[in-house]
Amino acid sequence: MQFAQILNQSTFSTDDLVKFLAAEGEDRKLLFAHSAAIKQKYVQDLVYFRGLIEFSNICAKNCYYCGIRKSNPNVIRYNLTDDEIVGAAKFALDSRYGSIVLQSGELRSKAFIRRITKLLDKIHQVTNNRLRITLSCGEQARDTFREWMEHGAIRYLLRIETTNRELYYKIHPQNQLHSFDYRLQSLYELKDTGYQVGTGVMIGLPFQTLEDLAKDLLWMQSFDIDMVGMGPYLEHAETPLYAYRHLLLPMAKRFDLSLKMIAALRILMKDINIASATALQSIEKMGREKAIMIGANVIMPNITPCTYRDYYKLYDNKPCTAENPEDCKSCLEMRIKLASNQIAWDEWGDSLHWLEK
Repeated sequence: MQFAQILNQSTFSTDDLVKFLAAEGEDRKLLFAHSAAIKQKYVQDLVYFRGLIEFSNICAKNCYYCGIRKSNPNVIRYNLTDDEIVGAAKFALDSRYGSIVLQSGELRSKAFIRRITKLLDKIHQVTNNRLRITLSCGEQARDTFREWMEHGAIRYLLRIETTNRELYYKIHPQNQLHSFDYRLQSLYELKDTGYQVGTGVMIGLPFQTLEDLAKDLLWMQSFDIDMVGMGPYLEHAETPLYAYRHLLLPMAKRFDLSLKMIAALRILMKDINIASATALQSIEKMGREKAIMIGANVIMPNITPCTYRDYYKLYDNKPCTAENPEDCKSCLEMRIKLASNQIAWDEWGDSLHWLEK
């Protein structure tokens, strides 16, 4: 079957998606043109901003790929004050972003849970409920998810990282704190609670195959996910997975594969929100713009106070750590124009997929 015929199918097999991810030359152009057309038809050329507040790099976990893992002794740990977090949220409101993301290392203590609840109340009070809030605070109990939703969180991002169980345990310790089954359970509990659920995978991991990635895409479709944030795996020198860097694809290949994953997902799930990951810009200066042009429709400007940005490094060579939030906003405005898209100022940008459920 010709590549163009496969693109126009209504359903796709693992083999079909592997062909998408392996596409080169004219087939690659067809893939990107098709995903761009679907994006324009279903979510248009609007890009939604989510102000990213990385409020703490204190983490209880020891994921093998992550620079802020608990056992890395060289991380300078920090925890923003409530006033700093609320101040960043006010900046997002004043900048007309429409929504924010509160992201941190993973903790499940009562004090941490209580703090998030109070922060949600405080942010909604100060902003007069004008901001949508996404949480990205790891696995939690069902009651915790429910409590945070009752206090105004409507979106939750919990990356599965990979849906291949064997690969999952090559990039995580195999113990109760890093359970593949509990990660899946948490995602289903988020869905049952009523959140707009976001997930994502790392692209170009050691030991990963194109078939793994194709199955990741089909799993997202079967789960009926609302939003996705995925990007290239970038190694960190102070992690156990760094020992396998000789198995990695070259950076340019990881970048290209990430674009193909975004394009394939847009074809599979036409009306979900797809973020253009900051990690793309670590590899290529115009990386985020290229993702926007072929399927992504969300950008997350970092509005964490500059003092702390260098300390939230999941991977090496993270871009934009020295930019203040105002500079970041101006830069991204220009970048979105270069991608021939427009920013949806003051809009929440809820997932159309979620709204139609």
